[in-house]
Amino acid sequence: MKLAELVEKLELDVRTGAESLDVDVTNGYASDLLSDVMARANEGDVWITLQTHQNIVAVAVMKSLAGIILVNGREPEEAAVDKATAEAIPIMVSGLSTFDLVGKLFELGIKGS
Repeated sequence: MKLAELVEKLELDVRTGAESLDVDVTNGYASDLLSDVMARANEGDVWITLQTHQNIVAVAVMKSLAGIILVNGREPEEAAVDKATAEAIPIMVSGLSTFDLVGKLFELGIKGS
């Protein structure tokens, strides 16, 4: 499934990387520990987190993730927006909790990594 389809179906608000939504999402990964994501997420995963700082972008770039979804209506910090814009990494925002968002992703056929 394309990231753009997830944005539409989950009514996500795109904060950065709108030009990069035509990427395939292979799986999903939910974690708030950067070291956990670095160790276990895979290329093409969409990452669900409540972290909002610029280091999330560095991890997404390093792991070649499809994008980052922030939960609970959290907004990315300005430094994260700047870095994500420079790296063309999509950051999206959802008002849902991690639990509810992961459930909806699963219903759409996105499995865990």
